[in-house]
Amino acid sequence: MPGADGGRTLVGSVLATLDGRLAGASDAPAWAVPHLGSDAVREHRERLHAAATTALLGEGDFVRARESWPAVARDDAADARDRAFASWLEQVEKIVFSTTMTEPGWDNTWVLEVDPSQVASHLRRRRGDDVLVLGGSVVTRLLAVDALDRLAVVWCPEVVGDGPRLFGDGPSAARWALTGSTVSDTGAHCAVYDRAR
Repeated sequence: MPGADGGRTLVGSVLATLDGRLAGASDAPAWAVPHLGSDAVREHRERLHAAATTALLGEGDFVRARESWPAVARDDAADARDRAFASWLEQVEKIVFSTTMTEPGWDNTWVLEVDPSQVASHLRRRRGDDVLVLGGSVVTRLLAVDALDRLAVVWCPEVVGDGPRLFGDGPSAARWALTGSTVSDTGAHCAVYDRAR
């Protein structure tokens, strides 16, 4: 059970198609857009970020988030749940994995040139709130080494046939238990799975 030993829970969060193709935290391809504005998807995202005080991102997901979410935080016309997520992103401790970035250009951000699994292992041993891993690039790397405690997937009812896969070349066998499930009015399935260890 995640966090059972008193350590932090590592939660991977992704958008995926029925054929397991991914989109990053702020990289919303055309197939995901119809689902992102649904109440179920917004509430799913809200539950995830409400429990987290650290975010892990790859460089691409970080740059896209930095370029889009700050404006949402200041947009009075935006949905209140989107503004809350945007404000959380601006304030939360952000760890970005990059070998090329030197200046993140966003407050509360640290850039690390290490394997995400090393940071995940360190964070898991510390007490505290959840660590939210946003976007496919880091989530897939952590899945490959069995370093996630929880996996939150918005399964969009689309098949695209190409693009990066959620399980990449395939991790070793692992059992997951469905612990949360809602379906949006657009047919997206917001599923939360806990790693059964």
